[in-house]
Amino acid sequence: MVRSLVSLCAREVVRDHGSSPVWLSCVPRELYRPLLEAAFDHCRPLAIGELVQRWPERVLAVGGRRKPDQCPPNRLCIQALLLAVVRGLTDKRCCLQVLDLCDLHTEDGRLEESIGGWSLTVALCSMLLQARAATSRGQRRDWERERKRWRESEREGDGVVKRDRGTEREKHEAEGEKKACGGEAYCQREPGGLTPQDVMVRGVRRRMELERRSEGQQQNCDPDWQQAAVVRVRADLFINARSWERVRGALSLPGPLRLHCRYLRVEELPAASIGALLALLPRQGLLGLDVRYSSLGVAGLALLLPLLAPFPLLHTLRLHYCNLDLQRSQPGQQEVLQDMSQGLALLTRLCRLSLTALRLPGHLRLLLSSLSQPLEVLELPYLSLTPADLAYLSSSQHASSLRELDLSENRLDESSLPSLQRLLAQGEGRLTQLSLCGCSLSDGLLGALLPSLSRCRVLKSLRLALNPLSRAGVVRLACAAAGIPTLQLLLYPTPLEEYEPGLSPTPSSAQLLDWPLVEGSEVRELTLMQLQEVLRLKDRSDDLLLTSDLLKYSTDLAVEDY
Repeated sequence: MVRSLVSLCAREVVRDHGSSPVWLSCVPRELYRPLLEAAFDHCRPLAIGELVQRWPERVLAVGGRRKPDQCPPNRLCIQALLLAVVRGLTDKRCCLQVLDLCDLHTEDGRLEESIGGWSLTVALCSMLLQARAATSRGQRRDWERERKRWRESEREGDGVVKRDRGTEREKHEAEGEKKACGGEAYCQREPGGLTPQDVMVRGVRRRMELERRSEGQQQNCDPDWQQAAVVRVRADLFINARSWERVRGALSLPGPLRLHCRYLRVEELPAASIGALLALLPRQGLLGLDVRYSSLGVAGLALLLPLLAPFPLLHTLRLHYCNLDLQRSQPGQQEVLQDMSQGLALLTRLCRLSLTALRLPGHLRLLLSSLSQPLEVLELPYLSLTPADLAYLSSSQHASSLRELDLSENRLDESSLPSLQRLLAQGEGRLTQLSLCGCSLSDGLLGALLPSLSRCRVLKSLRLALNPLSRAGVVRLACAAAGIPTLQLLLYPTPLEEYEPGLSPTPSSAQLLDWPLVEGSEVRELTLMQLQEVLRLKDRSDDLLLTSDLLKYSTDLAVEDY
């Protein structure tokens, strides 16, 4: 990538921090952004702090989607940024009002110097507490300074009154002498023996005293005194049981910084704690909620869903491993499911729904029929779907609007095949991502499904890992995939010929994942050569990626990005 002249010059400028006092005094506001980007790219935390503390614009966006060759920001640079935001609250040169940190975190554990979502959330809470403490100290200093000024004014006022009283006394004595001698009438006095000048001086002092008392009462009775938000901070929050108390404390206290959450991900928290957290967040701005590894149960989820209704922009809901097992009938179960359905109906803008490992066989119609608008993204892995569920989905309002569909780890057989074919026919002009990993698709089932897959003309990603296919079935799959002009990724299963002997003729996905592969690379190279020949004949060698990475498949189900 060819760098611009501005970026090259900015890199040279921020390289030497010793010269920052020189160029900071004369740099125009149009160059602050290139200088800040250069400081992040080359890890110059001191330069980042100087720039952010004097930021001349109302908005500063540091996150955002990174380019493929762009590394995430260094942890030290992010810490310098947050510290500079706190210092900028007392710097008159700083004009910052909105700080956007969305997509700033990274979930790649191999990048040790980057910052993850969990660490960034804790750092943001520390920034909020530091800003509030710094503002409180500044307010106390201002109050002490103001109090000293009032005291000096009082002392000066007392001196003026005493001098004026002495002058008036002498004047009155002289006028009394004139009156006794038959001179002019003495000046008029107000009731109480005070002159109009005395009344004016005493009135000013009284007003000052009343104003001081009213300000003191306001400070004592109003906890939000002078605590209006100066800077709004937008970020994605990651909260678990260890950071819950810290986050709640930071969000509960007023201060000059106000945290606005875009996507909220919580893990290992009960429904009551999640509800308390939602009550502390601003209503505007929350786009998605991701709940993972929390033992909500059906009752907890029915309690949680109505709490999401006050967020008008929320369009994404993900529930992963939340202990909703409805395979066993329990008393009152149907009523709680009705409550869940009504809670989903309150989310009027919901268009992305992910339900992972909730075990809801036969209840898909009850959950999805209450939605007011069709879904665009539907993820239902490990849901134990029945043929009746697939039949409803293929004829529902969602079938023709789906862009992404994940039915992984739901067993498919001959009875569910017509519904799946009808579902693919409904979405052939819109479906871009399809995942059928671990669905027990044999050569025969896949052969019947391939014509429907071939008609999905806008499909970009097709995942079929952990299905019991032979080498011939994998080659037929590659031929059909190469005929889809928009397809960019095909995740195919390892052929049965590459496993050690003894594997069941109809193995499950767990057996395929655990069963050892044959030693040596000759068998795998044979499959790879046949697939490469298919791509060459179809002229798709450059734009279609074929992969059989079982480790990647197993990781994708555990960790997902928004």
